[in-house]
Amino acid sequence: MRGSLVLVGGGKMGGAMLAGWLARGVKPAQVHVVEPDQGRADALKKEHGVSVYADGAQLSATLKAEVVVLAVKPQSMDAVVGAYRRFTAPDCLFLSIAAGKTIAYFESKLGAEAAIVRSMPNTPAAVGRGITVGCPNKRVSPEQKKLADDLLKSVGEVAWVEQEELLDAVTAVSGGGPAYVFLLAESLAAAGVASGLPKDLAERLARVTVAGAGELLHQSPDAPGTLRKNVTSPAGTTERALNVLMGPDGWQKLLDKAIAAATARSKELSG
Repeated sequence: MRGSLVLVGGGKMGGAMLAGWLARGVKPAQVHVVEPDQGRADALKKEHGVSVYADGAQLSATLKAEVVVLAVKPQSMDAVVGAYRRFTAPDCLFLSIAAGKTIAYFESKLGAEAAIVRSMPNTPAAVGRGITVGCPNKRVSPEQKKLADDLLKSVGEVAWVEQEELLDAVTAVSGGGPAYVFLLAESLAAAGVASGLPKDLAERLARVTVAGAGELLHQSPDAPGTLRKNVTSPAGTTERALNVLMGPDGWQKLLDKAIAAATARSKELSG
């Protein structure tokens, strides 16, 4: 990135992305963070040496941004986004990570000529292991898409779709996915307690098992189904448990219903 980057929102996701950009070679002098929370602003300035402002109006009138990253909560966007319309130009990219805010929404606020990438990250971005799916509007050049890809890769993997409506299912699967995995760890620990294990041991077993299985899945070239079969001895204890979990009323049916419900809600929020 050759020009300036304006980061609007220095919360958990914005802060994680900022740390990733700087680690990948973006210079602190290139970054201008808008963060109204004084404590958070002071922490960002101290840790990263970037310029921090309480609101967009404090940015220099002569500042030209190559990228404006919109990382505020969706419910705060209406009150914030208008201040950045002045950056709209063919050589400025707007990159949003706000769930539920559509490309059409941003075009209405920033102008139909704005180059916009709408993206959906997930919370493992906080440890550099997230996955983000992006969708560009027609104003985004190949070079701007590549820049967005590089910026998003600072916190994990990146995928792209051309059909914006697919982001509803993305939100349901990967956006909410970490919560489903955390629920698995909770439920596994509760089942261990129900089987007689002490609570602290059951919680430790569940946490480390879920984390370890995730890391194995991350590192292994094998498909999830293959890894599952590798753990399952014929007529053994795991097979007996899987007969329940993979039964007619098991996980797949529940997950299908859960993802459908989350997808429908994402469509409602986007509408």
